[in-house]
Amino acid sequence: MLNPLLLIVEDDKQIRNFINFSLTSQDYECIEATTGKEAINIIATHNLSAIILDLGLPDMSGMDIIRKVRSFSDIPIIVVSAHDQDHDKVEALDAGADDYLTKPFSIKELLARIRVIFRHFDVTKKDIPSVYRVGDLEIDMEKHKVSLEGREIHFTPMEYAVLTLLVKNAGKVLTHKYILKEVWGSDLESDMQSVRVFMANIRRKLENNPTKPRYILTEVGIGYRFADE
Repeated sequence: MLNPLLLIVEDDKQIRNFINFSLTSQDYECIEATTGKEAINIIATHNLSAIILDLGLPDMSGMDIIRKVRSFSDIPIIVVSAHDQDHDKVEALDAGADDYLTKPFSIKELLARIRVIFRHFDVTKKDIPSVYRVGDLEIDMEKHKVSLEGREIHFTPMEYAVLTLLVKNAGKVLTHKYILKEVWGSDLESDMQSVRVFMANIRRKLENNPTKPRYILTEVGIGYRFADE
């Protein structure tokens, strides 16, 4: 079995070398890119397992890279950036990133987040063959396929992980902390915003009217519940 191939998009040589060394020591294969243009070319021509992306590149915004990649691929994207404001994290997750780490970061945390993403990506592909239907929504767990009114909807691996967690517990209220723990392996208050952003993104794709959701219901102050009928 081939080792996972990760793309490191980082213009700072010291940080790039540090991430590369840390990942290869854990048996990951790595390719490097120092510009957005180089990164897009590699993404389009290689069978990558994940992307580690810095937002501050010399030729283009990391946000633009995320949006461009999401137009043709659901490959997992982990942002590693010096931008530490909440609005930066929200914008990246809104654009389609699966996770966000702020520099300076712990390499142990980066490795843990990579494992979490790969675990969800693998689990969704090996899930118990079944099709879940409610209203006009159909989720094929075996084929990792979601369709609404016969139209296929594309989700990133982490969006799909959140959605299937809710579906498998349809009718039950899942707390913010439970969702964080199950999907990201964390229950930190600072990560609560990630849950809200992912729910908003999923609703935009799933609901005809996200302000009056049919499928993903909010239990104010507690969490979320997936409609079971």
